[in-house]
Amino acid sequence: MKIFTSTASVLGSLGRMAGLGLLAVWLVGCASSTSTYPAAPAAAATPDYNYLVGPGDNLNIIVWRNPELSMSVPVRPDGKLTTPLVDELVVQGKTSVEIAREVEKALSKLVRDPVVTVIVTNFIGPYSEQIRVVGEAAKPQALPYKQKMTLLDVMIAVGGLTDFADGNGASITRAAEGGKRYSVRLKDLIKRGDISANVEMKPGDVLIIPQGWF
Repeated sequence: MKIFTSTASVLGSLGRMAGLGLLAVWLVGCASSTSTYPAAPAAAATPDYNYLVGPGDNLNIIVWRNPELSMSVPVRPDGKLTTPLVDELVVQGKTSVEIAREVEKALSKLVRDPVVTVIVTNFIGPYSEQIRVVGEAAKPQALPYKQKMTLLDVMIAVGGLTDFADGNGASITRAAEGGKRYSVRLKDLIKRGDISANVEMKPGDVLIIPQGWF
């Protein structure tokens, strides 16, 4: 009888130890979801932001009173464009107004007082300004930055979180601030509808979504 009691006592102790072990694992998993980075500021957009052209963009070049010189051209992967009278013009990282002035300068050698307007019709932007989403997003990808773009806009574009995502453990690495890192609460924003967790993005932001413990 003493042996039985002793065995039961040992088994009970082992059960309690196993329970404590599971509790410890659970606490570690929960702790991993708490970011050590400061919270991302709600407002981040720059009022005087101007869109910069990048490879893959399409430019509609209009030359006033010279319809034969007006055309729609893509920006090549090397960031340049070529038209019949403008050869190898670097346009990557420039605004549409800057490009228009450079096209005018190139055409002035052949056309008297050219007046040029450049309209961007397909927006991709330079790689340095794209928003990148990596980790446990349904569709990780790079997105063109848009003024006043928010975290919610980004998550809609990438299809939300996977079942394994640690949403509240996600972070933003901000290239515009020297790689400073901020925490964001994706789970609260998407799963719980907490709009206070929505923040504005900046050009070049990288959204990192880690995998959760459970």
